[in-house]
Amino acid sequence: MKYDFVDHVLVRCPKCTGIAHVAPAALVSGEASPSLFTQRRLVCRACGLTRYATGALRLFRGTGEAVDPYFGLPLWLQGETRHGWVWAYNPEHLDLIRQFVQAPLRERPPWDSTGRKRKMTLVARLPSWIKSAKNRAEVLRAIERIRSSLVN
Repeated sequence: MKYDFVDHVLVRCPKCTGIAHVAPAALVSGEASPSLFTQRRLVCRACGLTRYATGALRLFRGTGEAVDPYFGLPLWLQGETRHGWVWAYNPEHLDLIRQFVQAPLRERPPWDSTGRKRKMTLVARLPSWIKSAKNRAEVLRAIERIRSSLVN
């Protein structure tokens, strides 16, 4: 599902430009897991900045530098290639994209047994230039550059 990776998002801190983490604020009693509309908290361990998101979820749909859905801050895990931007909300999201891009055989999931129309998977929604085999090496290099930003 396209919302699987928005619970924990790495962003650029608006105060110190370091890595900040957006996560669900404390859960309401009785709530097993956070929903898309649970209040979010931005925390930067480098400078101590803390903010709470109030408002609606706004998923990024565009070209250029990607932003998080809660605060509208630039994502930490992103990089530009000659075809466009590669971005991910968190390391797990980046790993999923990397696994898909490097896979030599990309099989589609089988039809639902109930006969309902098949829904698009998260990787099926990737831009065609990322899914293209001719761009595989360039996209994988971009993913490795993005991954290395976590270590630095």
